[in-house]
Amino acid sequence: MRQLLLCLLLLASSAYAKDFGQWEDGDPSVREWFRTLMRPDNPMVSCCGEADAYWCDDVSVRNGRTYCRITDDREDGPLQRPHIDVGTEFYIPNLMIKWDRGNPTGHVVVFLADIGFGMRTVICFVQATGT
Repeated sequence: MRQLLLCLLLLASSAYAKDFGQWEDGDPSVREWFRTLMRPDNPMVSCCGEADAYWCDDVSVRNGRTYCRITDDREDGPLQRPHIDVGTEFYIPNLMIKWDRGNPTGHVVVFLADIGFGMRTVICFVQATGT
């Protein structure tokens, strides 16, 4: 029952992209990338946007599982996102790793959804490809 509730919360919390106008400035190709990036586990649903995205350049693999630590020290206010401390580690399920798109940000990017109770889960993970 708890797993079902968690799945429902995850689906409900991540179904809508959060565009609060935070893409108005900056490189148009990066804005377009954020706007069109779709979830690897559900290609009909957006990875959301910059309000859900954090640089996560400290990536490691332990016992065949991928992890990343938040390295994003940008101000949260302009991106209208919740604060996550630098160094916070997230497990990256293989199902959430995007393999079909480049990444023009120059950073590894993890997209996180709030599932309630102060918890976040990975909804997309994109390696830094520079394209």
